[in-house]
Amino acid sequence: MSYSTPDLCDDHPELVRVLEPMMGNFGGKESFGGEIVTIKCHEDNSLVKENAGKSGQGKVMVVDGGGSLRRALLGDMIAENAVKNGWEGMIIYGCVRDVDALVELDLGVQALASIPLKTDKRGIGDLNVPLTFGGVTFNPGEYVYADNNGVVVSAKAL
Repeated sequence: MSYSTPDLCDDHPELVRVLEPMMGNFGGKESFGGEIVTIKCHEDNSLVKENAGKSGQGKVMVVDGGGSLRRALLGDMIAENAVKNGWEGMIIYGCVRDVDALVELDLGVQALASIPLKTDKRGIGDLNVPLTFGGVTFNPGEYVYADNNGVVVSAKAL
């Protein structure tokens, strides 16, 4: 499904919270949205990998990597697994890698930047906790919509 974040803002001004402009599109789906699943981790994508391997039908993984620009929290193999398991997309407050492969996948991916370094896998992170970055709080079970214009969050499905 395709979304227009400007239209969502115009149609539901009382419901939307808008992320500060910081993300770039790296995935094959430029417009995506769904129910929020959150992961908080720092330079360790163990939980991202684990959850990409679970059913993500109608869901978007929002990953708070603390804005780190030192390690990639998503690469082609984890992204391919996410596609296989039906995830709509991923919004990463951090970096990705394998960008030429990511753009070929049927997955929405927004992130701060790209870097070729992978993370260490130490199994450290938190699943489904409220995340706050870019002036917005992402609560598990709420909804997020993203396109080339930006990212909006709503407590209700729009």
